[in-house]
Amino acid sequence: MSRLYNKRSSYKNIKHFFNDGMILMFGGFGGVGSPPTICKHLLDWGTKDITIIGNDTGFPHIGIGQLVAQHRVKKVIASHIGSNPVAGRLMSEGKLEVEFSPQGILAERIRAGGVGLKGIVTEIGVDDPYLNKGKEILEIDGDRYLYETALVAEVGIVYAKKADTFGNLIYDKSARNTNPLVAMAADITIVEAEEIVNVGELDPEEIVTSGVFVDHIVLSKGVDWKWAWETN
Repeated sequence: MSRLYNKRSSYKNIKHFFNDGMILMFGGFGGVGSPPTICKHLLDWGTKDITIIGNDTGFPHIGIGQLVAQHRVKKVIASHIGSNPVAGRLMSEGKLEVEFSPQGILAERIRAGGVGLKGIVTEIGVDDPYLNKGKEILEIDGDRYLYETALVAEVGIVYAKKADTFGNLIYDKSARNTNPLVAMAADITIVEAEEIVNVGELDPEEIVTSGVFVDHIVLSKGVDWKWAWETN
């Protein structure tokens, strides 16, 4: 099968995409829908000084939050960091740069990046000195709007319930969240899938993300932590 239709790869073969100082975009909400095995390998590979773009910083022991907790991240663009106290402490100490973006605006900025727009305009935050700091304010038809730049990344990491070898993706309920947007907005999109099947085995009506956005697929080794709400 040609490379075009077989994008299955190994963790060893994707390692070279993750470099110190890179911009990394990730799917997920509080860790749900973030690729656990890729995050673990980033820790093992020692990747550091990165900028991450995603909904939040998760929890200190879960997914992308572990990179923050181990001081591997220099900047975060997210809607909130409240579930990760390490992120809050590092921000307060001036050791972590944080750019907050309202959740819907963050998602739209990622979508804009994915479809090739330079940015969006919105009324949200136009009068908020924290949200509009350093940003351009436009007047359109007598109303004031905040100009928000589109977001793109060198690498986007995505978590899917099922993928075919071309990269068509199906997600599991709320684990879908921002993953379809992230898949569109990176130079290289790497998918961690719970299951990988041959082309033609997925129901076309269930496919959410087209394989045209996907470059590499690796098989997940599963979640290796307990969620914050689980009890012993």
